[in-house]
Amino acid sequence: MRARSTLFTLFAEFLWPEGRAPVALLVRWMKALGFSEPAVRAAVSRSAARGWLIREPGRAAVYRLSDRVRWQVAQVRSRLYDPEAPWDGRLRVLLHHVPEDRRGDRDRFRKELILLGFGTPYPGVWIHPGPRLEAARELVGFYGLEHYVELFLAERRSLQPLSDLLEKSYALREAEAVHRAFLKQEWPVPEEPEAAFKRLVRLVHERRKTLFVDPGLPPDLLPSDWPGGPARERFLSLRRALWQKASPFARTG
Repeated sequence: MRARSTLFTLFAEFLWPEGRAPVALLVRWMKALGFSEPAVRAAVSRSAARGWLIREPGRAAVYRLSDRVRWQVAQVRSRLYDPEAPWDGRLRVLLHHVPEDRRGDRDRFRKELILLGFGTPYPGVWIHPGPRLEAARELVGFYGLEHYVELFLAERRSLQPLSDLLEKSYALREAEAVHRAFLKQEWPVPEEPEAAFKRLVRLVHERRKTLFVDPGLPPDLLPSDWPGGPARERFLSLRRALWQKASPFARTG
């Protein structure tokens, strides 16, 4: 795990919804995860320089999430912990043509669309059958791409057979393999609080990565033997068990 990515996991899992923490607490937690104090402070400083964290006034070094990163954390938590709503029969469709001189924004915008669960069947076309249109609209606004993006709802009958479209849009076989591997993996729950804390951070950190391969499609659109549901239930069960053991360490910062 990298330091800045680990900071994101800590804020998302242990510092939500407040979204703020003294550096001393972050140092304590990340030392348990194998990071040195200079590495932690450097990661915090770089995150602040990029506008991801904001230092609060006062003598003690306390940082909070920027509004932008707070939005990202909310999206990640929603996808990890909120159940997918039943499909309403419509697709959320996003069309974009971002000019070459905004390539950096375009690439970051695409990456965040993937994090929201959007997939792309054709260049410049992104879809998602779940209710994430408003989140996509907020993303467009953040990057200032309103003039280059069109968002709308489409009924299924206005598109080609949906199963073919989903196969083109998403790496569903890769997602299936990731879920099946997780279901086979051993995740013992330590009794000792600090050890449970470390395992909980690793669990959430690794599970967060699956958001980039599994779009979180509504259950109605998935095969009956899709392993994503059992994998999600196992993740949530492990998280509860690890939280119970890790709480004395995590809550006495």
